[in-house]
Amino acid sequence: MRKFKRIFTVVLDSLGVGALGDAASYGDAGTDTLGHIAASVSGLKIPNLRNLGLANLHPMAGVAPVEKPMGYYMKLKEASTGKDTMTGHWEMMGLHITKPFRTFTETGFPSELLEELSKRTGRTIIGNKSASGTEILEELAEEEIATGHMIVYTSADSVLQICGNEETFGLEELYRCCEIAREITRKDEWKVGRVIARPYTGKKKGEFKRTSNRHDYALKPYGRTALDVLKDAGFAVISVGKIFDIFDGEGLTESNKSKSSVHGMEQTIEIAHRDFTGLCYVNLVDFDALWGHRRDVEGYAAELERFDEKLGTLLGVLREDDLLILTADHGNDPTHTGTDHTREKVPFLAYSPSMEGAGKLPDEDNFAVIGATVADNFGLDMPEGTIGHSVLGQLV
Repeated sequence: MRKFKRIFTVVLDSLGVGALGDAASYGDAGTDTLGHIAASVSGLKIPNLRNLGLANLHPMAGVAPVEKPMGYYMKLKEASTGKDTMTGHWEMMGLHITKPFRTFTETGFPSELLEELSKRTGRTIIGNKSASGTEILEELAEEEIATGHMIVYTSADSVLQICGNEETFGLEELYRCCEIAREITRKDEWKVGRVIARPYTGKKKGEFKRTSNRHDYALKPYGRTALDVLKDAGFAVISVGKIFDIFDGEGLTESNKSKSSVHGMEQTIEIAHRDFTGLCYVNLVDFDALWGHRRDVEGYAAELERFDEKLGTLLGVLREDDLLILTADHGNDPTHTGTDHTREKVPFLAYSPSMEGAGKLPDEDNFAVIGATVADNFGLDMPEGTIGHSVLGQLV
């Protein structure tokens, strides 16, 4: 018999809690996203996270542990190779990734890839560097509009992004070029997690705006996950935020796009008012995309405080047979050098109004305990070839 009717798993994208043992090989020795943010701001105001046990789990300057935490807590170590969003989420749901997705942050894409992309699309490529989406438009959009050239760029993530003006380049042409790029970047040496179509409007600098017609071309998971077994068994698998893109829709029964992390929490609260049996899986990307990659410590801290306020609302609407799991997929220490993710442990906080106990659980050597615990709760076996084991019996 199931223990919980509904499980809400909320991923605070990039909220790492200290460097993994192999972090030095990734250039990430000494990183600590949460600890360094707390040390850099005066009195981080996160009362709900604190009450769940986050300060008991990980030291934070100005945030004292609580005597009686509400939830169970531990740290999870990533078993897979890499520090990517897709790797982290896929591992949560049981997949062990041994080949990391490629990033081209420092070098841009290799000439052989660009030559093939140019030949097959019939377009000259400009850009080919790591940049923010707004910066690349200010720099190159006028040239693209005037010449018909194609802006290709990347970021600190494993992505290839193509910009196209909706009026002069055209949406259908942009999508066609991205489909070609996706096919090309399935090769191991060029394999990126996502190709992203980035449409925009405007005719001159200062007027360019990205539109909602963005489209992600993600790789499908390499095997079946906890999401697949839940869906196949007839349970609801509701996603919020980037989850649909990360899993390319596999294993989901409903998807909700978010405009921001605050909006994602508002959507989660609305879903919590519904009656369903299954999993609500949430990714809150702003921590990573807006603040971690941009090395904005104060922005990251403010986002945590905004999240904590919405967390208080969510806690207030949870039912006796609900389980809330808070976690992360990697680190992105805003005090670290560069703009890349950081190889860190992640938190695991679990709470239900029906819990009688609370406190520290032993740390685990993979993220997959999450998917295994969810599957176990609904009486399901994880797919063959997956990793992880359930900790459901410890959440009492």
